[in-house]
Amino acid sequence: MSPTTISIFIIGGIIILAGGLITWGVLNGLVYSEELEDRLTRYVVVPESNVKLPTGSSRAGIRRLRLRINRMLSAVVSTKLSIQLISAHWPITEVEFVLIRILGVIGGFGLGVILFRSPLSGFGFAIIAYIIPSIYLRWSINRRRMNFAKQLVDALVLIEGGVRSGYSLLQALDLIISELPAPISEEFSRVKQEVGLGLPLSDALNNMSDRMQNNDLTLVVTAININTQVGGNLTTMLSVVTDTIRSRIRLFSEIRVLTAQQRYTGFLLTLLPFLVGGLLFVLNPTYMSRLFEREIICVPIGALVSILIGNLVIRRMVKIDI
Repeated sequence: MSPTTISIFIIGGIIILAGGLITWGVLNGLVYSEELEDRLTRYVVVPESNVKLPTGSSRAGIRRLRLRINRMLSAVVSTKLSIQLISAHWPITEVEFVLIRILGVIGGFGLGVILFRSPLSGFGFAIIAYIIPSIYLRWSINRRRMNFAKQLVDALVLIEGGVRSGYSLLQALDLIISELPAPISEEFSRVKQEVGLGLPLSDALNNMSDRMQNNDLTLVVTAININTQVGGNLTTMLSVVTDTIRSRIRLFSEIRVLTAQQRYTGFLLTLLPFLVGGLLFVLNPTYMSRLFEREIICVPIGALVSILIGNLVIRRMVKIDI
């Protein structure tokens, strides 16, 4: 057996192992969320006598293994990554996210070498595998924050109604947890759990504001904290803040309508070269394949960079902060 064949088998084995570990981390991420929920429930909620926690030996072994891995590699994580994972509501730890990226890089490099028999292709696949998790994480955070912003006014109406009916602020938060869907119910449930674990309400609300990065939520949290410190009519304050947020949402919607043509023009100008290029590849692949020859490969690369820069410039021009 030649050395080339042996190296291919070794790389293939690494890819299979990396894929298995990635699948194991993703599938067992649900175990971590259940473990966290169980721990918080023990401290925050008084368990009923007929409720039994899962005690399977296989699941317990997996939890112990994950706990050891997270303890051994705890030095490679950061607070920023922890906040991002919590903001995205991903049921994995920071260490597991880092391991997924590392294994993805190894698997991407091996896949590129096997498919194209070139280390340069392997490096390209490795870079893509390293970037994809962070892009998907950022996309999940933005989507969750947008959904949270859409539900914020409804949450404020529920809080105002509950306080006006005689509930305390913490009791009014239970209305949001029980009546509204995720993600806002999950965030306020986390606030309740943090308060139940001994954290002051102002700190729990500030933590939620740091996770969501929403200007309207920051305004609400600031107003509630000031009211808690100096006193005053909480219902009147919530009513004024709700009206202010509604006005901002109305103004933001009008701006979105006025800039819709520019935004869709930017999308069209970005997609049009790819559509035309794909059509030409179908009609005359021999002619288009010359673009990827070594002598003129810089032309499509420069065109791609110019398209991306133009799209970013257009998006920056039509983005108006309120």
